[in-house]
Amino acid sequence: MSGAGGAGGVGGAAATAKVFLHPAFVVGEIDRRIFGSFVEHMGRCVYTGIYEPTHATADAEGFRGDVSALVDELGVTLVRYPGGNFVSGYDWRDGIGPVADRPTRLDLAWRTAEPNTVGTDEFLRWAARRGLDPIMAVNLGTAGVREAAELVEYCNVASGTTLADLRASYGTPAPHAVRTWCLGNEMDGDWQIGHTTAEQYGRRAAEAGKAMRMVDPEIELVACGSSSREMPTFGRWEDTVAELTLDVVDYLSMHAYYDGTQARRDYLVSGHRLHRFIEDVVATVDAVAARRGSGRRLQIALDEWNVWSSAADVSPAGLARDLSLTPPRITEDPYQSLDAVVLGDLLISILNHADRVKIACLSLLVNVSAPILTEPDGPVTRQTTFHPFAATARLATGTALRTAVECAPLTTDRHGTVPSVAAAATLDRAAGRAAVFLANRGPNPAEVTIDHQAFGDCTLLAARTLTAHDADELRSIDGTLVELKRIETRNRATTAVLPAESWSVIELETRNA
Repeated sequence: MSGAGGAGGVGGAAATAKVFLHPAFVVGEIDRRIFGSFVEHMGRCVYTGIYEPTHATADAEGFRGDVSALVDELGVTLVRYPGGNFVSGYDWRDGIGPVADRPTRLDLAWRTAEPNTVGTDEFLRWAARRGLDPIMAVNLGTAGVREAAELVEYCNVASGTTLADLRASYGTPAPHAVRTWCLGNEMDGDWQIGHTTAEQYGRRAAEAGKAMRMVDPEIELVACGSSSREMPTFGRWEDTVAELTLDVVDYLSMHAYYDGTQARRDYLVSGHRLHRFIEDVVATVDAVAARRGSGRRLQIALDEWNVWSSAADVSPAGLARDLSLTPPRITEDPYQSLDAVVLGDLLISILNHADRVKIACLSLLVNVSAPILTEPDGPVTRQTTFHPFAATARLATGTALRTAVECAPLTTDRHGTVPSVAAAATLDRAAGRAAVFLANRGPNPAEVTIDHQAFGDCTLLAARTLTAHDADELRSIDGTLVELKRIETRNRATTAVLPAESWSVIELETRNA
Protein backbone atom coordinates (compact mmCIF):
# COMPACT_ATOMS: atom_id res chain seq x y z
CA MET A 1 0.00 0.00 0.00
CA SER A 2 1.09 3.56 -0.55
CA GLY A 3 -0.36 6.97 -0.08
CA ALA A 4 -0.07 10.51 -1.33
CA GLY A 5 -1.52 13.65 0.12
CA GLY A 6 -1.21 17.38 -0.15
CA ALA A 7 -1.41 20.04 2.49
CA GLY A 8 -4.46 19.58 4.64
CA GLY A 9 -4.97 15.90 3.79
CA VAL A 10 -8.47 14.95 2.74
CA GLY A 11 -10.34 16.75 5.48
CA GLY A 12 -12.62 19.75 5.20
CA ALA A 13 -16.34 20.29 4.66
CA ALA A 14 -17.50 18.27 1.67
CA ALA A 15 -20.30 16.02 0.55
CA THR A 16 -19.43 12.33 0.61
CA ALA A 17 -19.69 9.64 -2.04
CA LYS A 18 -18.52 6.07 -2.54
CA VAL A 19 -17.43 4.26 -5.68
CA PHE A 20 -17.15 0.47 -5.66
CA LEU A 21 -14.92 -1.37 -8.14
CA HIS A 22 -14.35 -5.06 -8.82
CA PRO A 23 -12.25 -6.51 -11.64
CA ALA A 24 -14.85 -9.21 -12.31
CA PHE A 25 -17.66 -6.73 -12.93
CA VAL A 26 -17.04 -5.54 -16.46
CA VAL A 27 -18.96 -3.50 -19.00
CA GLY A 28 -16.90 -4.64 -21.98
CA GLU A 29 -13.67 -4.27 -23.86
CA ILE A 30 -12.94 -0.70 -24.91
CA ASP A 31 -13.00 -0.26 -28.67
CA ARG A 32 -10.29 2.29 -29.39
CA ARG A 33 -12.54 3.80 -32.04
CA ILE A 34 -14.54 5.57 -29.33
CA PHE A 35 -11.74 8.14 -29.37
CA GLY A 36 -12.63 9.28 -32.86
CA SER A 37 -13.28 12.68 -34.37
CA PHE A 38 -14.86 14.19 -37.43
CA VAL A 39 -13.66 16.22 -40.42
CA GLU A 40 -16.33 17.94 -42.51
CA HIS A 41 -16.09 20.44 -45.31
CA MET A 42 -17.58 23.08 -43.02
CA GLY A 43 -16.11 26.44 -42.10
CA ARG A 44 -12.34 26.19 -41.62
CA CYS A 45 -12.17 22.55 -40.60
CA VAL A 46 -10.47 21.49 -43.85
CA TYR A 47 -9.09 24.62 -45.52
CA THR A 48 -6.74 26.50 -43.13
CA GLY A 49 -7.61 23.76 -40.62
CA ILE A 50 -6.01 20.41 -41.37
CA TYR A 51 -4.97 21.60 -44.85
CA GLU A 52 -2.98 24.74 -45.69
CA PRO A 53 -0.24 24.18 -48.29
CA THR A 54 1.27 27.64 -47.75
CA HIS A 55 1.77 27.11 -44.02
CA ALA A 56 5.34 26.85 -42.78
CA THR A 57 4.67 23.37 -41.35
CA ALA A 58 2.80 21.95 -44.35
CA ASP A 59 3.83 18.52 -45.61
CA ALA A 60 4.31 17.54 -49.24
CA GLU A 61 0.55 17.13 -49.72
CA GLY A 62 -0.34 20.45 -48.09
CA PHE A 63 -1.50 19.27 -44.67
CA ARG A 64 -0.40 21.30 -41.66
CA GLY A 65 2.27 19.55 -39.63
CA ASP A 66 1.50 21.48 -36.46
CA VAL A 67 -2.13 20.35 -36.61
CA SER A 68 -1.11 16.76 -37.31
CA ALA A 69 1.14 16.81 -34.24
CA LEU A 70 -1.75 17.92 -32.03
CA VAL A 71 -4.05 15.31 -33.57
CA ASP A 72 -1.51 12.72 -32.47
CA GLU A 73 -1.28 14.26 -29.00
CA LEU A 74 -5.06 14.36 -28.70
CA GLY A 75 -5.09 10.58 -29.14
CA VAL A 76 -7.60 10.48 -31.97
CA THR A 77 -7.92 6.99 -33.44
CA LEU A 78 -10.58 7.41 -36.11
CA VAL A 79 -11.95 10.22 -38.29
CA ARG A 80 -15.31 10.47 -40.07
CA TYR A 81 -15.44 12.24 -43.45
CA PRO A 82 -16.64 14.23 -45.49
CA GLY A 83 -19.81 15.13 -43.57
CA GLY A 84 -22.10 15.92 -41.94
CA ASN A 85 -24.67 18.02 -43.76
CA PHE A 86 -22.09 18.59 -46.49
CA VAL A 87 -22.30 15.01 -47.72
CA SER A 88 -25.95 15.19 -48.79
CA GLY A 89 -25.10 17.53 -51.66
CA TYR A 90 -21.63 16.15 -52.42
CA ASP A 91 -20.57 14.35 -55.57
CA TRP A 92 -17.44 12.44 -54.62
CA ARG A 93 -16.24 12.47 -58.25
CA ASP A 94 -15.72 16.24 -57.96
CA GLY A 95 -12.91 15.59 -55.48
CA ILE A 96 -10.75 13.14 -57.42
CA GLY A 97 -8.24 13.50 -60.25
CA PRO A 98 -5.90 16.40 -61.05
CA VAL A 99 -6.69 19.28 -58.72
CA ALA A 100 -6.48 21.82 -61.56
CA ASP A 101 -9.32 20.01 -63.32
CA ARG A 102 -11.67 19.85 -60.35
CA PRO A 103 -14.80 22.03 -60.35
CA THR A 104 -15.68 24.66 -57.76
CA ARG A 105 -19.18 23.89 -56.51
CA LEU A 106 -21.68 25.73 -54.36
CA ASP A 107 -22.11 23.74 -51.17
CA LEU A 108 -25.76 24.22 -50.23
CA ALA A 109 -25.36 22.92 -46.68
CA TRP A 110 -23.18 25.84 -45.56
CA ARG A 111 -23.58 28.18 -48.57
CA THR A 112 -19.89 28.27 -49.34
CA ALA A 113 -17.83 27.68 -52.44
CA GLU A 114 -16.18 24.27 -52.34
CA PRO A 115 -12.99 24.16 -54.46
CA ASN A 116 -12.61 20.38 -54.09
CA THR A 117 -8.88 20.78 -53.54
CA VAL A 118 -9.14 18.15 -50.81
CA GLY A 119 -11.13 15.08 -51.72
CA THR A 120 -11.31 11.36 -51.09
CA ASP A 121 -7.72 10.44 -51.96
CA GLU A 122 -6.11 13.38 -50.17
CA PHE A 123 -8.09 12.79 -46.99
CA LEU A 124 -7.55 9.03 -46.93
CA ARG A 125 -3.82 9.37 -47.56
CA TRP A 126 -3.60 11.93 -44.72
CA ALA A 127 -5.51 9.57 -42.42
CA ALA A 128 -3.22 6.70 -43.34
CA ARG A 129 -0.11 8.76 -42.58
CA ARG A 130 -1.55 9.58 -39.17
CA GLY A 131 -2.53 5.97 -38.47
CA LEU A 132 -6.22 6.96 -38.32
CA ASP A 133 -9.08 4.59 -39.09
CA PRO A 134 -11.37 6.43 -41.56
CA ILE A 135 -15.17 6.31 -41.64
CA MET A 136 -16.53 7.46 -44.99
CA ALA A 137 -20.07 8.78 -45.37
CA VAL A 138 -21.97 8.27 -48.62
CA ASN A 139 -24.50 10.68 -50.07
CA LEU A 140 -28.04 9.34 -49.67
CA GLY A 141 -29.61 12.79 -49.94
CA THR A 142 -29.12 13.86 -53.57
CA ALA A 143 -27.44 10.60 -54.65
CA GLY A 144 -28.23 6.95 -54.08
CA VAL A 145 -27.39 3.29 -54.45
CA ARG A 146 -25.20 3.45 -57.55
CA GLU A 147 -23.06 6.35 -56.36
CA ALA A 148 -22.52 4.71 -52.97
CA ALA A 149 -21.47 1.39 -54.45
CA GLU A 150 -19.15 3.09 -56.92
CA LEU A 151 -17.39 5.01 -54.14
CA VAL A 152 -16.72 1.72 -52.34
CA GLU A 153 -15.36 0.31 -55.59
CA TYR A 154 -13.09 3.34 -56.07
CA CYS A 155 -11.76 3.07 -52.52
CA ASN A 156 -11.59 -0.67 -51.86
CA VAL A 157 -11.22 -2.73 -55.03
CA ALA A 158 -7.57 -3.51 -55.69
CA SER A 159 -7.46 -3.38 -59.49
CA GLY A 160 -9.04 -4.59 -62.68
CA THR A 161 -12.15 -2.41 -62.74
CA THR A 162 -12.56 1.01 -64.27
CA LEU A 163 -12.86 2.80 -60.94
CA ALA A 164 -10.07 0.89 -59.22
CA ASP A 165 -7.75 1.56 -62.14
CA LEU A 166 -8.85 5.20 -62.14
CA ARG A 167 -7.76 5.53 -58.50
CA ALA A 168 -4.41 4.02 -59.38
CA SER A 169 -3.98 6.45 -62.26
CA TYR A 170 -4.59 9.31 -59.83
CA GLY A 171 -1.68 8.27 -57.63
CA THR A 172 -3.03 5.67 -55.21
CA PRO A 173 -2.35 2.21 -56.64
CA ALA A 174 -3.12 0.30 -53.42
CA PRO A 175 -6.74 0.29 -52.26
CA HIS A 176 -7.67 2.54 -49.35
CA ALA A 177 -9.47 -0.41 -47.73
CA VAL A 178 -12.03 1.70 -45.87
CA ARG A 179 -13.76 -0.57 -43.39
CA THR A 180 -16.64 1.53 -42.02
CA TRP A 181 -19.26 3.47 -43.99
CA CYS A 182 -22.08 5.79 -42.91
CA LEU A 183 -25.28 5.50 -44.95
CA GLY A 184 -26.05 9.20 -45.24
CA ASN A 185 -26.30 11.81 -42.51
CA GLU A 186 -29.16 13.12 -40.32
CA MET A 187 -31.79 12.09 -42.82
CA ASP A 188 -34.57 12.81 -40.31
CA GLY A 189 -33.73 16.54 -40.27
CA ASP A 190 -35.73 18.91 -42.46
CA TRP A 191 -32.54 20.97 -42.90
CA GLN A 192 -30.94 18.04 -44.68
CA ILE A 193 -30.87 18.04 -48.48
CA GLY A 194 -32.86 14.96 -49.40
CA HIS A 195 -34.65 14.83 -46.04
CA THR A 196 -37.04 11.89 -46.00
CA THR A 197 -39.25 9.74 -43.82
CA ALA A 198 -38.00 6.87 -41.71
CA GLU A 199 -39.66 4.36 -44.04
CA GLN A 200 -38.16 5.87 -47.17
CA TYR A 201 -34.74 6.26 -45.60
CA GLY A 202 -34.70 2.74 -44.14
CA ARG A 203 -35.44 1.18 -47.52
CA ARG A 204 -32.93 3.42 -49.29
CA ALA A 205 -30.21 2.65 -46.74
CA ALA A 206 -30.88 -1.09 -46.89
CA GLU A 207 -30.59 -1.13 -50.69
CA ALA A 208 -27.46 1.05 -50.69
CA GLY A 209 -25.87 -1.10 -48.00
CA LYS A 210 -26.69 -4.28 -49.89
CA ALA A 211 -25.05 -2.93 -53.07
CA MET A 212 -22.00 -1.67 -51.18
CA ARG A 213 -21.52 -5.09 -49.60
CA MET A 214 -21.74 -6.68 -53.05
CA VAL A 215 -18.68 -4.61 -53.90
CA ASP A 216 -16.84 -5.39 -50.65
CA PRO A 217 -18.41 -8.00 -48.35
CA GLU A 218 -15.98 -7.11 -45.54
CA ILE A 219 -17.23 -3.57 -44.87
CA GLU A 220 -19.39 -2.55 -41.92
CA LEU A 221 -22.28 -0.12 -42.18
CA VAL A 222 -23.82 2.62 -40.02
CA ALA A 223 -27.47 3.59 -40.48
CA CYS A 224 -28.72 7.04 -39.48
CA GLY A 225 -30.45 7.35 -36.17
CA SER A 226 -32.16 10.54 -35.02
CA SER A 227 -30.25 13.79 -35.34
CA SER A 228 -30.85 14.40 -31.64
CA ARG A 229 -32.83 13.14 -28.64
CA GLU A 230 -35.07 16.19 -29.02
CA MET A 231 -36.31 15.33 -32.53
CA PRO A 232 -40.11 14.85 -32.53
CA THR A 233 -39.66 11.59 -34.40
CA PHE A 234 -37.10 10.19 -31.94
CA GLY A 235 -37.84 6.62 -30.99
CA ARG A 236 -40.23 5.97 -33.86
CA TRP A 237 -37.40 6.78 -36.29
CA GLU A 238 -35.02 4.35 -34.55
CA ASP A 239 -37.66 1.64 -34.44
CA THR A 240 -38.53 1.91 -38.14
CA VAL A 241 -34.96 2.25 -39.42
CA ALA A 242 -33.76 -0.66 -37.28
CA GLU A 243 -36.65 -2.77 -38.54
CA LEU A 244 -35.80 -2.08 -42.20
CA THR A 245 -32.00 -2.31 -41.93
CA LEU A 246 -31.42 -4.90 -39.19
CA ASP A 247 -30.21 -7.57 -41.59
CA VAL A 248 -27.87 -5.20 -43.46
CA VAL A 249 -26.21 -2.74 -41.07
CA ASP A 250 -23.99 -3.14 -38.03
CA TYR A 251 -24.52 0.18 -36.22
CA LEU A 252 -27.15 2.81 -35.63
CA SER A 253 -25.83 6.33 -35.29
CA MET A 254 -26.47 8.81 -32.50
CA HIS A 255 -25.79 12.56 -32.56
CA ALA A 256 -25.62 14.43 -29.26
CA TYR A 257 -24.71 18.08 -28.66
CA TYR A 258 -25.12 19.86 -25.34
CA ASP A 259 -25.66 23.61 -25.18
CA GLY A 260 -23.39 25.51 -22.82
CA THR A 261 -25.67 28.54 -22.78
CA GLN A 262 -28.40 26.74 -20.81
CA ALA A 263 -28.69 27.03 -17.03
CA ARG A 264 -25.36 26.07 -15.46
CA ARG A 265 -26.63 23.16 -13.37
CA ASP A 266 -28.62 21.73 -16.28
CA TYR A 267 -25.51 21.92 -18.44
CA LEU A 268 -23.39 20.21 -15.78
CA VAL A 269 -25.59 17.09 -15.86
CA SER A 270 -25.20 16.59 -19.62
CA GLY A 271 -23.32 13.36 -18.95
CA HIS A 272 -26.43 11.91 -17.32
CA ARG A 273 -28.53 13.03 -20.28
CA LEU A 274 -26.19 11.20 -22.65
CA HIS A 275 -26.40 8.11 -20.44
CA ARG A 276 -30.20 8.12 -20.72
CA PHE A 277 -30.05 8.79 -24.47
CA ILE A 278 -27.79 5.77 -25.07
CA GLU A 279 -29.96 3.55 -22.89
CA ASP A 280 -33.10 4.59 -24.80
CA VAL A 281 -31.53 3.86 -28.20
CA VAL A 282 -30.17 0.48 -27.07
CA ALA A 283 -33.58 -0.49 -25.67
CA THR A 284 -35.29 0.48 -28.92
CA VAL A 285 -33.00 -1.41 -31.30
CA ASP A 286 -32.96 -4.46 -29.03
CA ALA A 287 -36.76 -4.45 -28.95
CA VAL A 288 -36.76 -4.57 -32.74
CA ALA A 289 -34.40 -7.56 -32.72
CA ALA A 290 -36.56 -9.30 -30.12
CA ARG A 291 -39.71 -8.65 -32.15
CA ARG A 292 -37.99 -10.09 -35.21
CA GLY A 293 -36.68 -13.10 -33.31
CA SER A 294 -33.18 -12.08 -34.39
CA GLY A 295 -29.96 -12.72 -32.55
CA ARG A 296 -28.38 -9.65 -34.16
CA ARG A 297 -27.70 -6.69 -31.91
CA LEU A 298 -27.00 -3.34 -33.50
CA GLN A 299 -24.11 -1.51 -31.92
CA ILE A 300 -24.01 2.26 -31.44
CA ALA A 301 -21.95 4.73 -33.44
CA LEU A 302 -22.03 8.03 -31.56
CA ASP A 303 -20.54 9.59 -34.65
CA GLU A 304 -21.25 13.21 -33.68
CA TRP A 305 -21.00 14.47 -30.12
CA ASN A 306 -19.73 17.59 -28.40
CA VAL A 307 -20.62 20.59 -26.25
CA TRP A 308 -21.42 24.10 -27.43
CA SER A 309 -19.41 26.83 -25.74
CA SER A 310 -20.72 28.33 -22.51
CA ALA A 311 -19.20 31.69 -23.50
CA ALA A 312 -22.47 32.93 -24.98
CA ASP A 313 -21.48 36.59 -25.07
CA VAL A 314 -18.37 36.01 -27.18
CA SER A 315 -19.18 32.80 -29.06
CA PRO A 316 -19.46 33.24 -32.85
CA ALA A 317 -21.54 30.07 -33.09
CA GLY A 318 -23.93 29.99 -36.02
CA LEU A 319 -24.43 28.93 -39.59
CA ALA A 320 -23.14 30.53 -42.75
CA ARG A 321 -26.01 32.53 -44.24
CA ASP A 322 -24.36 34.71 -46.85
CA LEU A 323 -22.56 33.06 -49.72
CA SER A 324 -18.86 32.84 -48.92
CA LEU A 325 -16.15 32.25 -51.48
CA THR A 326 -13.52 31.68 -48.76
CA PRO A 327 -13.71 29.38 -45.74
CA PRO A 328 -15.88 31.25 -43.21
CA ARG A 329 -15.39 31.16 -39.44
CA ILE A 330 -18.41 29.06 -38.52
CA THR A 331 -18.97 28.02 -34.90
CA GLU A 332 -15.40 28.63 -33.78
CA ASP A 333 -16.42 28.32 -30.15
CA PRO A 334 -14.04 29.69 -27.48
CA TYR A 335 -14.33 26.93 -24.92
CA GLN A 336 -14.15 27.58 -21.20
CA SER A 337 -13.13 25.36 -18.28
CA LEU A 338 -16.81 24.62 -17.63
CA ASP A 339 -17.11 23.15 -21.13
CA ALA A 340 -14.10 20.91 -20.51
CA VAL A 341 -15.63 19.58 -17.29
CA VAL A 342 -18.88 18.73 -19.08
CA LEU A 343 -17.03 17.12 -21.97
CA GLY A 344 -15.13 14.94 -19.49
CA ASP A 345 -18.43 13.84 -17.95
CA LEU A 346 -19.72 12.89 -21.43
CA LEU A 347 -16.62 10.71 -21.86
CA ILE A 348 -17.54 8.97 -18.59
CA SER A 349 -20.93 8.08 -20.06
CA ILE A 350 -19.32 6.75 -23.23
CA LEU A 351 -16.97 4.52 -21.23
CA ASN A 352 -19.86 3.24 -19.15
CA HIS A 353 -21.49 1.96 -22.34
CA ALA A 354 -18.41 0.37 -23.86
CA ASP A 355 -20.40 -2.82 -24.45
CA ARG A 356 -22.57 -1.08 -27.05
CA VAL A 357 -20.87 2.18 -28.05
CA LYS A 358 -18.09 1.03 -30.34
CA ILE A 359 -17.53 4.23 -32.34
CA ALA A 360 -17.63 7.84 -31.16
CA CYS A 361 -16.59 10.96 -33.05
CA LEU A 362 -15.95 14.27 -31.30
CA SER A 363 -17.37 16.87 -33.67
CA LEU A 364 -15.33 18.46 -35.16
CA LEU A 365 -11.57 18.02 -35.12
CA VAL A 366 -10.28 21.50 -36.00
CA ASN A 367 -11.74 25.03 -35.73
CA VAL A 368 -15.47 24.17 -35.88
CA SER A 369 -16.55 23.55 -32.26
CA ALA A 370 -13.20 21.87 -31.95
CA PRO A 371 -10.48 21.05 -29.42
CA ILE A 372 -7.89 22.50 -31.84
CA LEU A 373 -7.88 26.05 -33.25
CA THR A 374 -5.69 27.42 -36.03
CA GLU A 375 -4.91 30.78 -37.55
CA PRO A 376 -4.18 30.98 -41.29
CA ASP A 377 -0.40 31.14 -41.71
CA GLY A 378 -0.24 31.29 -37.93
CA PRO A 379 -0.18 29.22 -34.76
CA VAL A 380 -2.25 26.28 -33.59
CA THR A 381 -3.67 26.13 -30.07
CA ARG A 382 -5.30 23.62 -27.75
CA GLN A 383 -8.73 24.52 -26.40
CA THR A 384 -9.78 23.56 -22.87
CA THR A 385 -11.75 20.59 -24.19
CA PHE A 386 -8.54 19.15 -25.63
CA HIS A 387 -7.27 18.10 -22.22
CA PRO A 388 -9.95 15.73 -20.82
CA PHE A 389 -10.22 14.02 -24.21
CA ALA A 390 -6.46 13.53 -24.52
CA ALA A 391 -6.18 12.22 -20.96
CA THR A 392 -9.05 9.77 -21.40
CA ALA A 393 -7.77 8.54 -24.77
CA ARG A 394 -4.37 7.88 -23.20
CA LEU A 395 -5.50 6.25 -19.96
CA ALA A 396 -8.76 4.43 -20.79
CA THR A 397 -7.33 1.17 -22.10
CA GLY A 398 -8.31 -2.45 -21.73
CA THR A 399 -11.68 -3.17 -20.12
CA ALA A 400 -14.36 -0.80 -18.88
CA LEU A 401 -15.48 -1.78 -15.39
CA ARG A 402 -18.99 -1.48 -14.04
CA THR A 403 -18.94 1.13 -11.29
CA ALA A 404 -21.41 1.35 -8.42
CA VAL A 405 -21.73 4.90 -7.10
CA GLU A 406 -23.38 6.03 -3.90
CA CYS A 407 -23.79 9.79 -3.73
CA ALA A 408 -26.17 12.59 -2.90
CA PRO A 409 -28.77 13.54 -5.51
CA LEU A 410 -28.51 16.79 -7.44
CA THR A 411 -31.71 18.65 -8.32
CA THR A 412 -31.94 20.44 -11.65
CA ASP A 413 -34.70 22.58 -13.13
CA ARG A 414 -34.80 20.87 -16.51
CA HIS A 415 -33.75 17.29 -15.88
CA GLY A 416 -35.03 16.52 -12.41
CA THR A 417 -32.89 14.70 -9.88
CA VAL A 418 -29.64 13.13 -11.06
CA PRO A 419 -26.54 11.72 -9.31
CA SER A 420 -24.16 14.44 -8.15
CA VAL A 421 -21.09 12.28 -8.85
CA ALA A 422 -20.42 10.19 -11.96
CA ALA A 423 -17.67 7.60 -12.31
CA ALA A 424 -16.16 5.30 -14.91
CA ALA A 425 -13.23 2.95 -14.46
CA THR A 426 -10.96 1.00 -16.77
CA LEU A 427 -8.57 -1.87 -16.13
CA ASP A 428 -5.62 -2.73 -18.32
CA ARG A 429 -4.55 -6.13 -17.00
CA ALA A 430 -1.54 -6.40 -19.28
CA ALA A 431 -0.16 -3.07 -18.09
CA GLY A 432 -1.19 -3.66 -14.47
CA ARG A 433 -2.97 -0.32 -14.29
CA ALA A 434 -6.42 1.02 -13.60
CA ALA A 435 -7.89 4.46 -14.19
CA VAL A 436 -10.88 6.02 -12.47
CA PHE A 437 -12.64 8.97 -14.09
CA LEU A 438 -14.83 11.14 -11.86
CA ALA A 439 -17.16 14.08 -12.38
CA ASN A 440 -18.42 16.17 -9.50
CA ARG A 441 -21.46 17.93 -10.95
CA GLY A 442 -22.34 19.70 -7.73
CA PRO A 443 -21.57 23.23 -6.49
CA ASN A 444 -19.63 21.95 -3.45
CA PRO A 445 -16.54 19.75 -3.04
CA ALA A 446 -17.18 16.02 -2.73
CA GLU A 447 -15.11 13.59 -0.70
CA VAL A 448 -15.17 10.39 -2.73
CA THR A 449 -13.93 7.05 -1.43
CA ILE A 450 -13.05 4.49 -4.08
CA ASP A 451 -13.31 0.96 -2.71
CA HIS A 452 -10.88 -1.19 -4.70
CA GLN A 453 -10.16 -3.91 -2.13
CA ALA A 454 -10.97 -6.60 -4.72
CA PHE A 455 -7.84 -5.53 -6.58
CA GLY A 456 -5.58 -6.26 -3.64
CA ASP A 457 -2.88 -3.74 -2.86
CA CYS A 458 -2.79 -0.75 -5.19
CA THR A 459 -0.36 2.10 -5.57
CA LEU A 460 -1.50 5.61 -6.36
CA LEU A 461 0.38 6.71 -9.46
CA ALA A 462 -1.13 10.08 -10.29
CA ALA A 463 -4.26 12.16 -9.82
CA ARG A 464 -5.23 15.18 -11.89
CA THR A 465 -8.24 17.42 -12.11
CA LEU A 466 -9.78 20.35 -13.91
CA THR A 467 -12.45 22.56 -12.43
CA ALA A 468 -14.85 25.22 -13.59
CA HIS A 469 -15.31 26.62 -10.11
CA ASP A 470 -13.84 30.11 -10.25
CA ALA A 471 -12.99 30.28 -6.55
CA ASP A 472 -11.05 27.02 -6.49
CA GLU A 473 -7.28 27.26 -6.33
CA LEU A 474 -7.03 24.25 -8.66
CA ARG A 475 -8.63 26.04 -11.59
CA SER A 476 -6.09 26.47 -14.38
CA ILE A 477 -6.25 29.43 -16.72
CA ASP A 478 -5.99 27.40 -19.93
CA GLY A 479 -8.01 24.38 -18.82
CA THR A 480 -5.06 22.02 -18.50
CA LEU A 481 -5.16 19.29 -15.88
CA VAL A 482 -3.52 20.08 -12.57
CA GLU A 483 -2.52 17.88 -9.66
CA LEU A 484 -5.33 16.72 -7.41
CA LYS A 485 -3.67 17.29 -4.07
CA ARG A 486 -6.27 16.16 -1.54
CA ILE A 487 -6.02 12.41 -2.10
CA GLU A 488 -4.61 9.36 -0.33
CA THR A 489 -4.57 5.58 -0.79
CA ARG A 490 -4.67 3.30 2.25
CA ASN A 491 -6.46 0.14 3.42
CA ARG A 492 -7.21 -0.81 -0.19
CA ALA A 493 -9.23 2.33 -0.81
CA THR A 494 -8.48 5.72 -2.29
CA THR A 495 -10.11 8.84 -0.88
CA ALA A 496 -10.07 12.12 -2.79
CA VAL A 497 -11.73 15.47 -2.35
CA LEU A 498 -13.05 16.48 -5.75
CA PRO A 499 -13.37 20.22 -6.29
CA ALA A 500 -16.81 21.59 -6.99
CA GLU A 501 -17.85 21.34 -10.65
CA SER A 502 -14.84 19.29 -11.63
CA TRP A 503 -13.59 16.37 -13.69
CA SER A 504 -10.75 14.22 -12.39
CA VAL A 505 -8.77 11.12 -13.29
CA ILE A 506 -6.93 8.87 -10.85
CA GLU A 507 -4.32 6.32 -11.98
CA LEU A 508 -3.61 3.22 -9.90
CA GLU A 509 -1.07 0.47 -10.25
CA THR A 510 -2.75 -2.90 -9.69
CA ARG A 511 -0.91 -6.09 -8.80
CA ASN A 512 -3.46 -8.85 -8.43
CA ALA A 513 -6.42 -7.83 -10.61
